[in-house]
Amino acid sequence: MGSRESFLAGVRAVAPIIVGIVPFGLVAGAAAVNAGLTLLDAVGLSVVVFAGASQLAAIGLFGDGAPLALVVVTVLVINLRLVMYSASIAPELLDEPRRWRALSAYLLTDQAYALSVTRFEREPGTSRRSFYLGAAAPLWAAWQVCTVIGAVVGARVPPWLPLDFAVPLTFLALLVPAVKGRATAAAAAVGGGLATVGVGLPLEAGLMVGAVAGVLAGLLTEAVVGPDAVGAGEDEPGGGHA
Repeated sequence: MGSRESFLAGVRAVAPIIVGIVPFGLVAGAAAVNAGLTLLDAVGLSVVVFAGASQLAAIGLFGDGAPLALVVVTVLVINLRLVMYSASIAPELLDEPRRWRALSAYLLTDQAYALSVTRFEREPGTSRRSFYLGAAAPLWAAWQVCTVIGAVVGARVPPWLPLDFAVPLTFLALLVPAVKGRATAAAAAVGGGLATVGVGLPLEAGLMVGAVAGVLAGLLTEAVVGPDAVGAGEDEPGGGHA
């Protein structure tokens, strides 16, 4: 399959998922402004971080006046899964120029990864570079547009109408579709439980404790009971951008 056809195949594959990330992008932009960030700050955070779950966590920490070091560490912990994605997909892109591989790393998301590795396994003749770009670039563009719209609209929301409630609701919407087996269920239960118990801790420390404990619980569960058998169709994401 040629480069153009592969790129268009990636665009078609990701199109239904873009519909699902629109509300998350709107909430991320609105929540950033509600937490005290300027429009420029909100847009900069979205462009630099480009990761829905960690952006929402960072916004909550900024709103609570947390130090920058804690915000950075929290974002890194939440995004640790991307390291595993990178290690998995890297062999498929080793022949690409270094600059393009750097761009691929920046555009890496749960959705782009799952769609790409599934496609590469099913159709080896696919142009890997083109398909990945077709799946990843539209996600990036849609996320940036939605966060800008959310930030602009959020800046005009009356102060008496809080947007804080949207952040935990969005996290729940991101979490539920991701629970597909024993390891993820254990991670969600332990991480969510500890984060809830530690909700009163200063500087959102409960979130950090929950995130670390959730990752460890998932790894321990997988080590003890073995990985869950997940079909190729189940690997394709249906949730929001994370």
